[in-house]
Amino acid sequence: MNATQTEAEIWDRAIQPDEGGLTTEAAHALLKLKLASAEVQRVNELSAKARAGALSAAEERQLDSYLNMGRALELLKAKARASLLLAVLTGARAGGNLC
Repeated sequence: MNATQTEAEIWDRAIQPDEGGLTTEAAHALLKLKLASAEVQRVNELSAKARAGALSAAEERQLDSYLNMGRALELLKAKARASLLLAVLTGARAGGNLC
C-alpha cells in the first residue's frame, strides 16, 4: 500500500464504483440520497468563507467532512448507476423487457 494514499482512493477501492453488484432496488435507493437543504446551505456558506480565506479551523474541518462525505456519496451513486446499466444490458442480452 502507498503511504500517501488519499481517503478518496481508499473509498474508491472499497466501493468499486465502476462495478455493478447492487440490486435495482438498492441502486434506486442510493440514487435518492442527498443532503438536506439546510446542509447544502451550510456547505455553500462554508465554501464562500473558504474562497474569502475566512474559515476558522473548526469550519475548515466541517467543510472537509462535508466534502469527504460528498465524495463517498458520489462513489456510491456511481456504483448504483453502474449496477442499473448492467441490469439493463443483462436484460437486453437475455431478451428481457427494458421498458
